[in-house]
Parts: sequence; C-alpha cells; structure tokens
Amino acid sequence: MPEPGRVVVVTGTGTGVGKTIVTAALAVRAVGDGSVVVVKPVQTGVGPGASEPGDAEVVHALTGCAVQEFIALADPLAPDTAARLRGVPIPPVGDHADRIRVLADFHDTVVVEGAGGLLVRLDTDGGTLLDLAAALSQDVPVEVVVVSAAGIGTLNHTELTVAALRARGLEPVGLVIGSWPAEPGLAERCNRDDLPRVTGLPLLAVIPEQAGSLDPSEFRTSAPGWFSPPAG
Repeated sequence: MPEPGRVVVVTGTGTGVGKTIVTAALAVRAVGDGSVVVVKPVQTGVGPGASEPGDAEVVHALTGCAVQEFIALADPLAPDTAARLRGVPIPPVGDHADRIRVLADFHDTVVVEGAGGLLVRLDTDGGTLLDLAAALSQDVPVEVVVVSAAGIGTLNHTELTVAALRARGLEPVGLVIGSWPAEPGLAERCNRDDLPRVTGLPLLAVIPEQAGSLDPSEFRTSAPGWFSPPAG
C-alpha cells in the first residue's frame, strides 16, 4: 500500500491572525506537489444570518482546491462553547483524526486549519488541535505551521504556542506572519527579525495584508512568492 500523504496542520497564536489566508496560500503552494484537500474540522459562526462566509468557503474560492468542513456550528464562539450552548453533540477529535487519515491515503497533501489558537477546544471532551496533531503524528507525516501576528504581543503568544507544541513532541516546521501591513511600524519590523530568533524556527512566509481580497487568479499566481526559498 502506498505511503499516506503529508498532513499540514495550520494553527495560530489566536483568532484573527490570518490562518485562513495562510491555509489557502499553503494549499496553492502544495498543488505543484500533487493532489490537495483542505479540511476545517470545526467551523463556528456559520449558517443562516451569518455575516461572513466560512473559512472552507473562503479557501475554496481563493484556491479552487477541494475542501471539507466536518462540523458547522451557528454561534461565533469556541467550538465546545458553541456546541454546549445549543445542546448539540459534536464528535471528539479522535473521529476527526480518523477522517483525516483516510483523506491522507488518497491525497498527497491534506491541509488542516484549526479554530482560534492551539488549545481552543474542538469538542466537548476537551480535545484540542494540539491533541489532533499529536494523534495524527502517530500514523502520518505531520507538519505544523504556526501563524503569528505582526504587531505588539506576538513574541509572547508565539513562544507560548511553540512551547506547547514542543511539550507534546511536535516540532513546528516554521512560522508564517499572517498579515503584514503595507506600512510596518517599528514593532512589526523588529518582530519580523525576532520571531525566528526567539523560537528557533524559520520564517516560512510573510503574507501581505488584504491578500484575501485578491482576485482568485491573482492570489494563486502571487501566493508562492510569499514563501522564502528553502535554506541551502
């Protein structure tokens, strides 16, 4: 039986740091290596009356890649909170891991976007994206990408996220700044240098702000150029 494809787990240092656009950019970049599917295990704040499309919908529109959204919850809250609020049963992260393993058997790359930060609970049993990544790493090649903000506070948030991953034996492949301002200030410029220094991780990419507003064809053409070439 052929080896399973790789799973790229995209986590952020918090909400609103640009995970969805980074996920889309990673998916575009992976297309050249074979078949790609993007997975959003749990999406909140979607359904009738929602003011914005879900993350999977955004990724599909920008990339044209296949996407799967496992669970959708109406309220814009952490997944376990949204489920408890409505009395909705949702599956444990172990079930998500099983479904992702199957997808890895049929795709070269599976890109998995988390919800919020690394320790946000994805189920009502306390399971997190960290638990999901750790479970997957037992069976398939897993690469964790940490998406960071550019401004004040990002060094602390990023170091905490990386430390939590390392405590579970998961070494991230690198960092991505999820939204780089057109006119960066002193903090942003310093953080761009300091993020790899304080974490010991490479800065894989810097995504320009408003990248998600690009026309899909322009996004697909531009995305590979946001990534740094491999060292050596």
